[in-house]
Parts: sequence; structure tokens; C-alpha cells
Amino acid sequence: MSFLKKHSAIEKNATLLLIGSLFVVTIGGIVEIAPLFWLQNTIEKVDGMRPYSPLELAGRDIYVREGCYLCHSQMIRPFRDEVERYGHYSLAAESMYDHSFQWGSKRTGPDLARVGGRYSNEWHVQHLIEPRKIVPESVMPSYSFLKDTPLKVTDLTANLKANIAVGVPYTQEMLDNAEADLIAQATPDADTDDLLARYPKAKTGDFDGNPSQITEMDALVAYLQMLGTLVDFSTYDQSPKAR
Repeated sequence: MSFLKKHSAIEKNATLLLIGSLFVVTIGGIVEIAPLFWLQNTIEKVDGMRPYSPLELAGRDIYVREGCYLCHSQMIRPFRDEVERYGHYSLAAESMYDHSFQWGSKRTGPDLARVGGRYSNEWHVQHLIEPRKIVPESVMPSYSFLKDTPLKVTDLTANLKANIAVGVPYTQEMLDNAEADLIAQATPDADTDDLLARYPKAKTGDFDGNPSQITEMDALVAYLQMLGTLVDFSTYDQSPKAR
């Protein structure tokens, strides 16, 4: 009864209630925030992660420009139904070079975190041109104009440098070869050895079916074909000891 009376007194006194609330929030904040000052990195490093290639980065910019994130998430939650449908749950490291994150909170369309390599380039192109010919129940608008729009990136080096400013580890070699790497990745039969040395597992070739020019469709499909392909989950150790 004594405790209840004291508790009741606090509830009836706005000043005491405010002080008590601030005390509780302060303790909780210290417990959550203080350890971060002793951690070098809050993101677990995972083998395979790398910065986007210039073509993938251009495709990502188109993805953001067209608002694809409004209907598609890129975050598979650790629930059985999601893992069975989309694949291994998303790791924080897979988004470490995203500015801004494409996690999303709405799924008018399916999650795209593991869409890379799931469909052919032709499938993606046809789906973007006329979604309902591929998925009859789709409400996605047509993006056919991407196939007719030449890819124009005003200054690739500046784009990469902007990402360096927010922590993406592009090297000087990547900066010096940005334009050549973009062209090589979307050009059939191009020498891509140097490109793949800088950007392992990058998908190469003619993405949009028109080898005569590099279009925005090339860039967007290159980006989609990369999603979820960098981490080899057959070798990924998710046991507590590995952390």
C-alpha cells in the first residue's frame, strides 16, 4: 500500500512525473548509446561486399529517380514466410554503401533484395516495357522510355567522389577508370578483366538488347541484376562465434 500511495503521488504531480520520466529515458539512452563509443563499427563486415560499379550506380540513381522504392522494398526480414519467398534475410552490410537506404516499408510489388540473377536481362527489359504482359495482375507503370533514353552521366568521377564523401571506399584507380568501366560493363565482347578486378561479380554485357548504344535501361537492369548477388551465403557463417 505504501508503494501504491507513493506511485499515486507521482502520477498526480506533473513535476515529479516529468522528472521521473526524464530519469528513465536518460538511463535507457545511456544503456543504448554509450556502448557505441567503444565499437569501431556497428555493421558486421561480410565478405563480398563492394561499392557499386559506375554503371550500377547510375542504375541505382535511375531507380531512385523513378521512385521504385515507393512500391518495392529491399529488406528481407528474418521471418520464415519472407525467407522462403525471397531468400536469406537481409544483412546490414548489404546496405553499407547505400546513400540513402532502399529498405522501404511498402510492398505493392515484391521485395527486390535478392532479385539479381533470378530473371534474365530480357525478362527485366520486357517487364519494364510492359509489366502486364509478364505479370497480368501488376499495377506497375510502363518504363519503356528507358530503352530509348541514352544514358547520360554528366560527371562520373564527381558522382563517385560524392559517395567517397559519405564513406564509400572508391579508390583512385576506380575514379580514373570510371568512364571506361561503365562502357565496358554494358558493351558486348568488351575486355572486362580490369572491371571485374575492381568490381567482382559485376554482371556484364548488353542488358537492354540494343548493343548500338548504352541506355538508361542498361543501367537499371545492371543494378537490378547485382542486387543480392555479392554475398555468398553458402560460405557465410552466421553462428554467434563468427560474430
